[in-house]
Amino acid sequence: MCGLCGAFGGSDHWTGGAATAATGLTPAAERQVRARVANQVLKPLGLTLEPWAGRYTLRARNGKTAILDHFGAIWPEAERLTGRVFDPLDPTTLDIIESRDR
Repeated sequence: MCGLCGAFGGSDHWTGGAATAATGLTPAAERQVRARVANQVLKPLGLTLEPWAGRYTLRARNGKTAILDHFGAIWPEAERLTGRVFDPLDPTTLDIIESRDR
């Protein structure tokens, strides 16, 4: 994970407003889009992400759950819930996602 995501601090995350302004989507619709894309990466780990009350819920197959305040918290929580080091930009992971889109 990029360490820059954690450097901004506070409860707001840089993903929270810029994309919404650029796409014209409501914040709730933008969270839905982000969750759909993230789930492509999280699925091989046995995790699912759902928008919930302006936040996100990350669930593992084994029942473990985490409530996330912002999108940047997904990757550290994915590692915590699975006990595995995870890189969402791993070339193998990206190849799997791209092959699904074809």
